[in-house]
Amino acid sequence: MTKHETAMLEVEDLQTAFHTPEGVVRAVDGVSFTLERGRTLAIVGESGSGKTVLSRSVMGLLPARGVERSGSVRYEGRELIGVPESELRKVWGPQMAMVFQDPMTSLNPVMRIGRQITESMIHHLGISRDEARHRALALLESVRIPDPERRLREFPHQLSGGMRQRVSVAIALACGPLLLIADEPTTALDVTVQAQILDLLGRQQAERFMAMILVTHDLGVVAGRADEIAVMYAGQIVEKASTRALFADVKMPYTEALLRSIPRIEEPSHRRLAAIGGRPPVLIDPPAGCRFAPRCPYVQDKCRDEAPPLREAATSGHLYRCWFPVGTPAAVAVAAH
Repeated sequence: MTKHETAMLEVEDLQTAFHTPEGVVRAVDGVSFTLERGRTLAIVGESGSGKTVLSRSVMGLLPARGVERSGSVRYEGRELIGVPESELRKVWGPQMAMVFQDPMTSLNPVMRIGRQITESMIHHLGISRDEARHRALALLESVRIPDPERRLREFPHQLSGGMRQRVSVAIALACGPLLLIADEPTTALDVTVQAQILDLLGRQQAERFMAMILVTHDLGVVAGRADEIAVMYAGQIVEKASTRALFADVKMPYTEALLRSIPRIEEPSHRRLAAIGGRPPVLIDPPAGCRFAPRCPYVQDKCRDEAPPLREAATSGHLYRCWFPVGTPAAVAVAAH
């Protein structure tokens, strides 16, 4: 049986465009990937690279007007592109769920925590309020929230940032989804709490044998937490490989730049952090060639004139979008110059 036949989620040539007064913004431009149950795909890139729009496009959580979505998103063999929202609502919760970046905007500020957890269980699972409350208590305990009985009666503003994010995880897990999308779940949290939330997601995934898409801007975060990494830039996947293969043999200069920007413990204190010069392109009118060319240290004329395809390296399954990959003689010569 092939990987394609066993995939829980199959995304093929997904495109999402927003119509604005200035023009059409192609925020997701031809993205394809598959994901099997129990495995984790990390989607990594700078702010504005299209990660969040991609995850919302997979879920179908996009504005009703001014947006075009094309391509294919198949969940357990069922096509989700073009499905009415009334049908998608039957999928959200029991089949796939999402943990959003900022719990203060995703949680209802005037609704108690208990009701926010139980309402989806009552609606989707058809259980009583008492049973839903019992399950909500168990969920809060499973996400390591102390004194869960009291927390059910509280409002979001009465909790710390880390506890609000744990509540968001509990809400996402309430109906037992098989696919969880975590969109930058550690944004605005301190380092210790970030590690706790990521460990929590890893435990819940292992216990429930879920598939997970972990969206982040930090390659260091996903180094030991993802089976496969897809690096996004300007709406496209520019490199995709197993975590081990990507860290062992980086091909795309953008991926190399992201790795260099990670702070390292062994470096001297107060050393200036490496930054990627320039800005991502405006997606209303992207460059004719490689979209990373204006910021790439290895850029050559061909890069500016021709858009590189997503091709496969000698290592099976390692895809990259670059004419002169990191480590090739041409790239080494440019770097030396």
